[in-house]
Amino acid sequence: MDKEKTPTDSGEGGSADGDNDLFAEPESAEAPRKRGLFRRHPVLMSVATLVLLAAGVVLGFVLYLNSLLGDIDKVTIGELPDNQRPAAVDSEAVNILLAGVDKGDGRTITEIQEGGWDPGVLRSDTIMIVHVTADREHAYLISVPRDSYARLYDDAGQPQGVDKINAAFSLYGPTAYIATIENLTGLRMEHLAVVDWAGFEDITNALGGVEVYIPETFYDNKQKREWKQGNQVLDGEDALAYVRTRYDLPGGDFGRIDRQQNFIRSLMSKLLSGGTLTNPFTFTPTLRAVVANLTVDDGFDTGEIRSLALSLRNLRSNDVTFLTAPFGRFDTTSAGASIVRLDPRQSNELWQAVEEETIEQYLDKYGKDAGSLPGPRGVS
Repeated sequence: MDKEKTPTDSGEGGSADGDNDLFAEPESAEAPRKRGLFRRHPVLMSVATLVLLAAGVVLGFVLYLNSLLGDIDKVTIGELPDNQRPAAVDSEAVNILLAGVDKGDGRTITEIQEGGWDPGVLRSDTIMIVHVTADREHAYLISVPRDSYARLYDDAGQPQGVDKINAAFSLYGPTAYIATIENLTGLRMEHLAVVDWAGFEDITNALGGVEVYIPETFYDNKQKREWKQGNQVLDGEDALAYVRTRYDLPGGDFGRIDRQQNFIRSLMSKLLSGGTLTNPFTFTPTLRAVVANLTVDDGFDTGEIRSLALSLRNLRSNDVTFLTAPFGRFDTTSAGASIVRLDPRQSNELWQAVEEETIEQYLDKYGKDAGSLPGPRGVS
C-alpha cells in the first residue's frame, strides 16, 4: 500500500529541508521588486531628461520672443473713411507700407503724436510697398521714389496740394502717408511699418556684418568717403553710409534706391540662408535690434506679427523680388524743385498686377524696363 504523498514528496512548494518549508514566506514575497521603466533603462531616462530640458528651453525662448515682439512701438492710425479707400484685399495676400525715416529731433513717432503731429520733424525718404503673396511663396518690395510728384492727402483722407510724395508723412503724419499711397496706387495697405534707417547699423552689427559688391571704385563727395571696387563686408557704420549714398551715383536718387534694395537683399540673404533663424545666439540679438528700430500701426498686434513671420519661414532671398515704380521723366516745378514724374500707364499696370497677383507677367512684359533691381554685382 502506497504511503500518502506529502508536499515534500511531490516537490511542490518544498525543499530537501522538509519541515523548514512550513515556516517559509510565500514565494511572491521573496521575489525582488520589479524596477521602473526608467531605472531599467537608464539611457532612456537620460534621453527623456534631455527632451524635457530642450522643451523647457524652447518654451522659454518662445515666450522671450513673444515678449520681444510685444515691445515693438505702436503708432496710432486714424480712421480713414472706408468709402474713400481701396477695397480690402479679398485673399490671404498682404500689403504693408514701409517707411524709412531719419532720427528727426530724437522723439519717437508715438511721442510726436502725443503732442499733436509736428510738421517737418520726421521725413520719410524711403517708401516701399511690401506685397506678400497669398500662398506665402513670394514677396515683392516696390520702391516709390521720394521725389515722385503726386496729390497729397491729410490724416482725414482729404486731398491737399500736389507735392513730392515724401511730404505726406512729413507734413501730415503716418495716417496721411497711408492715404496718399493708397490714392496713388489704388491698393489697400493692411499695415504700416516704420523703420529707423539708423537702426540698420544695429541690425548689421548683430548679424556680424553684411556683404555687398561695389562694381567700381568711386568717391562720395557728400559723405567724404571712398567706396572701393570688390566685395565689401559692411559693419553697421558702413551699412548706414551705403544706404544713404546718393551723390556721385548714376541715376541720383534712383541709384540710392538700388543701393537700399541691394543692401536689404544682402541682409535678407544672410538672415534667411546663413542659419541665423535657427541659431538663437545670432537670431535673438538681430530680432532685438529690429524691434528697437521698428514701429508698426496699432492694429498690427503681436499675434498677427508672429503668425505672418511663421507663415514666411520657408521664404528665401531668391523668393523676394525688388523693383521700382515705373519712371516717366525728370521735371521741375514752377518753384524750381526737381521732381520725378512716374509713367502713369505703366504704373497703373503695375498696381493692377499687384492686386491680381500677376506681377511675374508684368515683369515678363516689360523686361529690362520693369524697374527690377539689377543682380548683386550690377548695383553701383
